[in-house]
Amino acid sequence: MSYKVCVVGTGIFATDAHLPALKASKYFTPYSCFNRTKEKAEVFAKNADIKIIYDDMEDAFKDPEVNLVDALLPVQFNLSAVKLAVKYKKNICVEKPIAADLEQAAQIVKLSKENPDLIIAVNEHWCYFKAVDALKEAVSKIGNVYSFTYSSTGQFNFANKYLSTSWRRQPKHIGGFLSDGGVHQLALLTGVLGQIRKVNAHTKRVRELSGTDDILYSLVEMESGVIGTFTYGSAFGNTDKSCIFKILGDNGSVFLDFSPKHPEKLTLRVGGLTAETKSYEMDIPIEDEYRTPSKEFDVLGEAIKTGDKSGIIATPEVAFHHLAIIDAALKSSSKGGDTVVVAKP
Repeated sequence: MSYKVCVVGTGIFATDAHLPALKASKYFTPYSCFNRTKEKAEVFAKNADIKIIYDDMEDAFKDPEVNLVDALLPVQFNLSAVKLAVKYKKNICVEKPIAADLEQAAQIVKLSKENPDLIIAVNEHWCYFKAVDALKEAVSKIGNVYSFTYSSTGQFNFANKYLSTSWRRQPKHIGGFLSDGGVHQLALLTGVLGQIRKVNAHTKRVRELSGTDDILYSLVEMESGVIGTFTYGSAFGNTDKSCIFKILGDNGSVFLDFSPKHPEKLTLRVGGLTAETKSYEMDIPIEDEYRTPSKEFDVLGEAIKTGDKSGIIATPEVAFHHLAIIDAALKSSSKGGDTVVVAKP
């Protein structure tokens, strides 16, 4: 069975990423669309071979033929979209970060809990990375984990097609680039090591085009007691894009290099617990990583088919935590790096 999808918000990401994934999906068929600028919806509909274009967003939720609303809106409108989904009992996935701020995000979490019969998910494909499971397996071999280093830094991209959009020039979501891209990084970090308890951070603004602070350096403590550093920013001058995640235990270490243009792999080093502990090292490649929304749609399709939502990792609760970490970092920076406890919904 193919489920019918309405794409609400037919902008760049809908065209470049979601439409190809939907066309290739074994579960879904692009069925209808809406955009507040109808001309953009008409262009999208032509590319998607869609016959139905709504004049009002609410019509997408009213349509009894629609099985899933794929809402790719500026995130300050996610709460309104979720409220419509609840009103008309419609499954929905919304773009990350979950909302513009924690107040809106908490309302989405509440609506999700109050409506367990509906799928309310967040489009956060990093939650489904193969690297998450590979890292967890590797970490299980290095004894007690004590610390980590997570860093993703790079050069500012003046050719970024999203720079011309109003939601990017004047971000309504807290942190701008820091939350928009940072939640990806935090999906990977927390997917492996669990939730973050508290943050000490400093943020700065490098580029006027970013709209707000765009680099983040922080010390964090996990709920487990593990300590580490989280660094994120792609606003610098000429430099390589560097993405690394290193986890240190009392019987070894795990190192993931997921920098662009390098073969994606993790290196497991075991040993060092005692002078007699046997040591070894091995590389584990991460092949065909899920860097498109395709895996997300597989998970959503299976959930609709079976009624079992347990495979959905990017729930509102999980996405709330990712945004709450950015919120805590921004608050910490505004207080000169003071410790801030990460909020819960």
